[in-house]
Amino acid sequence: MLDDMAGDVGRRRFSVDEYQRMGDAGIFSDTDRVELIDGEILTMSPIGPRHSAVVDRVNRSLVLAAGTRAIVRVQGPIRLDGFTEPEPDLVLLRPRDDFYRGGHPLPPDILLVIEIAESSLRYDREVKAALYARAGIVEYWLADHVSGVVACHTGPEHGVYREVTVNGRGQSLSPRYLSECTVAVDDLLAD
Repeated sequence: MLDDMAGDVGRRRFSVDEYQRMGDAGIFSDTDRVELIDGEILTMSPIGPRHSAVVDRVNRSLVLAAGTRAIVRVQGPIRLDGFTEPEPDLVLLRPRDDFYRGGHPLPPDILLVIEIAESSLRYDREVKAALYARAGIVEYWLADHVSGVVACHTGPEHGVYREVTVNGRGQSLSPRYLSECTVAVDDLLAD
């Protein structure tokens, strides 16, 4: 119903800079799980123990496999444009001596984005995939715990990924731009 009436009242989009200032001013508590998507502040689902365990397992695998060839960011912000700053479950970043202290990573800094999805599957598949493709994120993995597969999205073009491959248990994956970093599909899926 709100969407039907939005044309009558309008909406105000927040920029990433405004969003950051809100955080600095203490508008969000330490326990608020929010992210900025197309200028709207969205509440994210709470992280359960099963989800946390998968993220921790994948983090360990990525850190060991990537070594110093990439920085592994866990549930931290990335800046896609002036109005979008999501917090993916895991991101592989180009190495930098300052570890991005001067600002959140931008699309050219990002080698791979990974989302671990159960309850957020539709959102991650439809909304997040389009956001990442539109920003030119070269590779996006979606671990689908409902179907027990990992969909690898590559070739972003005009807001969509041209190539999507589906990988199941027993297989291994390597990011396109960090091929020596291999991760077991089983590590990306809950037991």
